Order: sequence, then C-alpha cells, then structure tokens
Amino acid sequence: MDTQNTQLTTQVRSLQREITGLSTSDGAGVKLLRSLGSGPHARLDPFLMLDEFSSNNPDDYVAGFPSHPHRGFDTVTYLLDGHMRHEDHMGNVGHIKSGGVQWMSAGRGVIHSEMPQQEQGRMRGFQLWINLPAREKMKPAGYQDIQPEQIPVIHTVAGGFVKVIAGSITVEGTTALGPIQGVTTEPVYLDVMLSPNSQLSFDVAELHHAFVYVYEGQLQIGERSVKNHSAGILSEGGKIEVRSLEQETRFLVLAGKPIGEPVVQYGPFVMNTRAEVEQAVSDYQNGILTHQPAVA
Repeated sequence: MDTQNTQLTTQVRSLQREITGLSTSDGAGVKLLRSLGSGPHARLDPFLMLDEFSSNNPDDYVAGFPSHPHRGFDTVTYLLDGHMRHEDHMGNVGHIKSGGVQWMSAGRGVIHSEMPQQEQGRMRGFQLWINLPAREKMKPAGYQDIQPEQIPVIHTVAGGFVKVIAGSITVEGTTALGPIQGVTTEPVYLDVMLSPNSQLSFDVAELHHAFVYVYEGQLQIGERSVKNHSAGILSEGGKIEVRSLEQETRFLVLAGKPIGEPVVQYGPFVMNTRAEVEQAVSDYQNGILTHQPAVA
C-alpha cells in the first residue's frame, strides 16, 4: 500500500473579540482599568479578571488594598513600576518592586493586604485572577514571591524581548522556562515588547484559551488590531503571530487550560455553586475562612 506523508499545518490564532478596559476602583479607592472581569460575560476560562493600574498621582493608589479575604482562585500581581508590601494571615511578608511578581493561591481562604510603600512617583502593574478547579478550591493557601532576576528574558533579533513569568515558551529558537510551574491550568504568562514595525510568532497549546492585553502602543493580529488598554481574545490554534505598527508596543500574553466548570462569584469569593459562596461569606463573618478542617 502506498503511503503519503501529510504535512500538518499549525493553525494560527485569530482575534475573536476585543474587551476595552473600563475605569473602576477597588481596595480603598485604587483607580484601575478592568478588562477581563468587567462583566460576567467578559471572562475567559480559566481567567477571571485582569486589572491594570497606572498612575503618577499618589491619590490614585496610596490608599492601597487593606486587609481583605479571598477563596477559590489564584491572584497574580505583576509590578512594572513601584513598591508594594504584601502581608497575610499565614505570616508572609513580601515586598514587590519594579519587575517583581507575587503569586498567591487563596485556596480555602486567605486574608491579606497589599499596600503601597511610596507616597510619590509612578505605580504601574497588573493583577490577574486565575480560577481553580473544584477539587482545589478548598486546598491550603499558598504564597510565592518572585524577584525580577528570577524571570527569564528572551531578547529578539528585532530588538524586542519576552519575559516569561509562567509556563515555557520558545521564541526564535530560544526556550525559556518561567519560575511558575506545576499549576493545574498550565498558565503561560508573558510580558512582551516589540520594537516598531516588527513581528513575533511562537507556539502555544492548541486547545488552551488565550488572550493578549496591550498596555503600550497597538498590536496587529492578522488583519485586525488590538487597541491600547484592551484585551484581545484569541481563537484556538497552535501558533500566535503578532506585529507592531509605527511605535514600540508592550503587551501581555496569557494562555491556560480551561476548567469547564460553573463559576459563581461574589466579590472576593469564586466558587462553583451559590451555596458554596454563601458558605464562604459565612465562614469569613464567623472568623473561620482560613481554618483548615479537622483531620478525623
């Protein structure tokens, strides 16, 4: 029998829709732009929310995020500019400075604060919420500080770069492994800079959900573009191809394995059912949100 070699073509992801960041405030009045999470239909499993904060005016950020609870998901704070202090019920105290990351898994429950350690200057960064599957929502909380020097950087031929915060990526023949590994949703978290009129392509897991968030310049994906301060939701496919226009462009790339479970959110609690959310609220009000169940 004759056999033929069939060349498989990797499908390039296209831009499906754009979610413009909406002005809002959180914590004790921190001004920010919310793209993912700005409404119940503005999520992308497993990603729940993405906030961008950026200001030179201390009135926009100095009040910070005083002590507050979470249950059922991971929070990732990536600071481009500034200095914030993290403190939680587990006794963790961390300082996140320009280029650093804090990865916290709320699990069963965490009570923490994130407070600016500056009264002037620029504060700029992102907070991302990543959902946890039902079997992990009640696991013990965890916390990890990642310093800027722990984040690998791939420099591109055209003068750009790719910072790999989570997952692994191969760009122009160079592979980098981010400091965050072993998460069930297999997240990829990249911070990318493209010099003007340059392009970049890289492979991602074909069935993982993915989006980009542009925070400087404008990004071209196929025949469509993603505006500054907007998230671009991508189709399925094994390859992402992007290019910049007439100016330097900075953007995030997020990809992850979808969970496919119901999402019920009430403020800082994200569970699978209304009853579970009501239990989280009750546990917090009764001072047992962070308590681990007794071992029989």
